[in-house]
Amino acid sequence: MKPRWSALLGVALLAVAALVVGLLVAGPRTVVAGPAAAGPSAAPVAEPAAELAATTDERPDMILILMDDFSLELLRTMPEATKMAAEGATYQNSFVIDSLCCPSRAALLTGQTPHHTKVLTNTQNDPEHPVGGWSAFQRYGNVEKQFSIGLQEAGYTTGFVGKYINAYEATLGSDGKRVPPPKVPGWDSWNALLGGAYGGWGYQSTFLDGNGAVQLRNHPRPPTSAGPAVKDAGYATNVTRDYALAFIKKHRVTEQREDRKPYFLEIAAYGPHSRLGHHYPGLDTWFPPAFADQAPAGNPAGGNCGRFECADLTLKDLVGYGDDRWDNAPTYLGRGGRTSQAPAWRTNKVSLSDETALSQYRDRARMVQSIDRMITEVREAAGEDAYIVLTSDNGFHLGQHQLNGGKGAPYDSDTRVPLVVVGPDVVPGTRSQFVNNIDLAPTFLDIADARTPAYVSGSSFADTLSRPRLPGGRYAFFEHTYAKSHPGEVDLDKGSGGTIDIIPSYIAVRGSQGLLVRFDLDKSWRGTDYAYELYRYDRPWEDRNVFAEDHAKPYARDLMRRLNAYEGCAPAVCRALTR
Repeated sequence: MKPRWSALLGVALLAVAALVVGLLVAGPRTVVAGPAAAGPSAAPVAEPAAELAATTDERPDMILILMDDFSLELLRTMPEATKMAAEGATYQNSFVIDSLCCPSRAALLTGQTPHHTKVLTNTQNDPEHPVGGWSAFQRYGNVEKQFSIGLQEAGYTTGFVGKYINAYEATLGSDGKRVPPPKVPGWDSWNALLGGAYGGWGYQSTFLDGNGAVQLRNHPRPPTSAGPAVKDAGYATNVTRDYALAFIKKHRVTEQREDRKPYFLEIAAYGPHSRLGHHYPGLDTWFPPAFADQAPAGNPAGGNCGRFECADLTLKDLVGYGDDRWDNAPTYLGRGGRTSQAPAWRTNKVSLSDETALSQYRDRARMVQSIDRMITEVREAAGEDAYIVLTSDNGFHLGQHQLNGGKGAPYDSDTRVPLVVVGPDVVPGTRSQFVNNIDLAPTFLDIADARTPAYVSGSSFADTLSRPRLPGGRYAFFEHTYAKSHPGEVDLDKGSGGTIDIIPSYIAVRGSQGLLVRFDLDKSWRGTDYAYELYRYDRPWEDRNVFAEDHAKPYARDLMRRLNAYEGCAPAVCRALTR
């Protein structure tokens, strides 16, 4: 990728080199004190080069806006996000490596697959050998592999705002006071909102004091007597917005500060994830919108759903809602290509009623309107010369596949996420290349002209921003690990009858023609019991498992070959398999 900032940077560096060479040829100079020092010959040799280099770093600012549990049908309700999609690059085949918060975020931050990060679940499960959460992310060296460290080394100022890795939390000290979580390398500015923010109000956030140490800031729940504006000032999305705007204002280019470094900022919203446990008094919904967007009392179809009237949002918008599951049971593959039906794993009680699903769909649409307003303000503050990326950590099913509500499944409702990019030299329009969230880290490093480490499993898609038809990824891979839920699990999705506990471990490959999933029906972690699901995309969702009839066809054999090669793949192999 060679956008205009790269060419300008090259010119600047050549100018610096020419100046240094000229000074060396001219020979050493004597620094003179007094009136004569005002002349140009009195300047130390290094100063003009340093000054020129400081004022000509034309590399772009970058902002990542990461939503939480965002499903694609919500995008059309958001005025600014829709405008952003019209003005920028929209990747229609954008997926996540694991449709679960913590493994997905760990993969995004490092550019590695879960089998490399070893972050497989949301919670640690075994303290001695953690398999998820902050404990696993830290234990297995992922903190040092965050792409933000590479950006820092390349001269970027880095900032983080919002939701970080699951279980990154304050602890209780021996005196009963809350102790801040540890400082995370790779970030010059650190405003993480801790887990209480799932409820929307009443939580803590972090900041770095003058010595660079992590401190806690309280965001108490406003009294019920307060007006809507006062209540919404403490709403988690709005506090995230305020932190983000303060960072941008501090680090953006101004006429007074043209010598600054470029910056990278991650803005990780908590919405539209469901709340956990506590809720604002009187606001008994699992998906709490800002007060400005809520449905008035007695009018469940009211409120602010953005570009649509809330009453116009129906269950027909949820692709595949209520589809029967009798024809989705996995299939065993035996010797000689013989197939037989395996036990169904979707055995949950269908407890999500149409009324509840519709209510939650509309509340989720109301929730994302505060994110949309944040996008507007962030774009205005950052200006046209910043790259802004909008995506999500995973999708969300709400009645699809008869799995009630939640995430973790290998289907499009869960794994397909929005990916919209605006910025310098971005050609507007859709992109057909397959992109995974592990591709974000190398893309950011590529834009920054920074080195991408060999351990990264993703591939940069930066070139396709300005050249939409360039060849790119043709397949996306998914992997997911079954684990019984433990205390601290944030993705039970109780309000939607969530079924995260029943989804088996799997690896999967998604192409333009189909999805092949290999489930391990043995949940003991001691053995394996492999069975397959194969779906053709001649319908817009995973309607019927066709493995028994299609597994020997060329497209299915191609998927199987790639799937077998993906298991445990080294980074270079992982990258090659997507092409």
